Amino acid sequence: MEGSHFLQYMVMFLAAAVIAVALSKRAGLGAVLGYLGAGALIGPSFLDFAPDMSQANELSELGVILLLFVIGLELSPARLWLMRKAVFGAGLIQVVLSALILGGIAVTVGVTMSSAVIVGLALALSSTAIGLQILAERKEIGEPHGRLAFAILLFQDLAAIPILALVPLLGVHGTPEAGGNTWIAAAEAIGVIAVVAVGGRYLLRPVFRAVAATQIPEVFTAMALLVVFGAAWLMELAGMQMSLGAFLAGVLLADSEFRHEIEAQIEPFKGLLLGLFFVGVGVSLDLHLVKQQPVAIGLIVISLLAVKALVLLALGKVSGRLDFNESARLALVLAGGGEFAFVVLNLARDHRLLESGQHSLLVVAVTLSMALTPLLVIGGSKWLTERKKKPQPEFDVIPDQHPRVIIAGYGRVGQIIARVLRAQKIPFTALESSVEQVELVRRFNQNIYFGDSSRPELLRAAGIEKAEIFVLTTDDPELNIRTARIVKRLYPHIKIIARARNRQHVWRLMDLSIDGIVRDTFYSSLVMAKGVLVDLGIAPEIAKARIDIFRKRDEQLLRDQHLVYDDDAALLQTAKDALADLDRLFEADERPAEIEASTEEEDEKAMIPGTP
Repeated sequence: MEGSHFLQYMVMFLAAAVIAVALSKRAGLGAVLGYLGAGALIGPSFLDFAPDMSQANELSELGVILLLFVIGLELSPARLWLMRKAVFGAGLIQVVLSALILGGIAVTVGVTMSSAVIVGLALALSSTAIGLQILAERKEIGEPHGRLAFAILLFQDLAAIPILALVPLLGVHGTPEAGGNTWIAAAEAIGVIAVVAVGGRYLLRPVFRAVAATQIPEVFTAMALLVVFGAAWLMELAGMQMSLGAFLAGVLLADSEFRHEIEAQIEPFKGLLLGLFFVGVGVSLDLHLVKQQPVAIGLIVISLLAVKALVLLALGKVSGRLDFNESARLALVLAGGGEFAFVVLNLARDHRLLESGQHSLLVVAVTLSMALTPLLVIGGSKWLTERKKKPQPEFDVIPDQHPRVIIAGYGRVGQIIARVLRAQKIPFTALESSVEQVELVRRFNQNIYFGDSSRPELLRAAGIEKAEIFVLTTDDPELNIRTARIVKRLYPHIKIIARARNRQHVWRLMDLSIDGIVRDTFYSSLVMAKGVLVDLGIAPEIAKARIDIFRKRDEQLLRDQHLVYDDDAALLQTAKDALADLDRLFEADERPAEIEASTEEEDEKAMIPGTP
């Protein structure tokens, strides 16, 4: 690649990462779609800023290699062995069924049998880079459908070896000599895998220990990259997928003490190069051909997505034992084509299994299906989320137990309060709006009932009329405010103690004249701050006095700001005044006598009526 072209492509890629991806993420579309869109924009179909991306695409393949290496780091050999049924069971079924159906469709439209076999196998493969990146972005790679998707993708990478070997056997140039060469290539592949596995097992850790002992970060980074690209290069020499070698190297290092450091060193390179790969896919999208033959390409894309989606839906239900929603998410991620299809289709063209026109149509269809995958995942996920919303079950029937306390919200705060009340033999009733939380807590024989605490009928059923204290610990500020308003209006005689998430939440509760307001993390933060001061060498009594001063001043500031919290200018001015006042007070309290006098003051209550 010439220097000017290289800089041109790097500038365009970085601009895409900064602008297109940022806009895509802001719109909730994800980074992958941003990269694909940027590639299509700078490609020949639009601005034509990238007339030759062939060498850039070679560089972008390194992103897929690094992705597989990082994933390998997450899988120890023991864990990989546990996945063998999913990999060689579900993965094999998906590839075989999809290839048979898609190949059968190809035969019906006039493709020869040998060509249809290769077309079916090529289209049965999915994009490892796009699929895993989407799962990672959506934090679903650890979900049941994410784990099954990874197992299927891993098998597809392994299937690359026999598929590549099959193409010359079926091609016009297929001869007995070619078959012999194939067996030699297979033996070479097995030998290379053995070399990588054995060498990595016994050599990598001692080498990394020696490199780490140098205490030079860039040398450690170079060693990590050497392992990744060295394993990939060996696989390429054997005619195999480079990403498979990187994955194997990652697995061999998954149990090592250097795993996390290696991952941290590789991550920046992986993200940038993988982004370049997605840009390259976008650039290669030939929209001119789409305009010329929209019906043919549309039918190929629809057939590809529909067939693979149906196979994956059935596979998720039967093999992975997933529910419909999880199976659908699996299908959405893997229904599109994959980057390895380009390699198979190019090789099939070279061996005259495909005509030039057929090859072009299939390449565009695969590229288009890859570009559609992020959109399908986003749209499908929204539909599945809406579909999953079931009518809430009827509220629990609450027996008349005459509780003295009612707790609304049974999360981490509500549970601690409940434990204290139970220890003091004080009867209480807990209300929780999450069915999952109610079912979980009831396993421990807790006195908890399902329902929306802002519903007046539920409050009456809970016995609020006879209760003395209403404790409001829900973590949703809007629900918290709504419940407080209803309780205050219908049962003004009951004292309310409410949890607040932040200062704005406090002020809204103060508007309702709530009896007691406690800010999340405020008092625990003061305890931690006191510990920090003591550890810095300040005497414990002085640290306690300073924390007490800060607490009282902050509570006073909260009361003062409540009067002007809807006026930004006044709010900012009160904060500045309070900070200056606190500085003057601390300066005055430098004298030990005054500090001692301050420590003898009686501590204010942790909860002041009308304040946090």
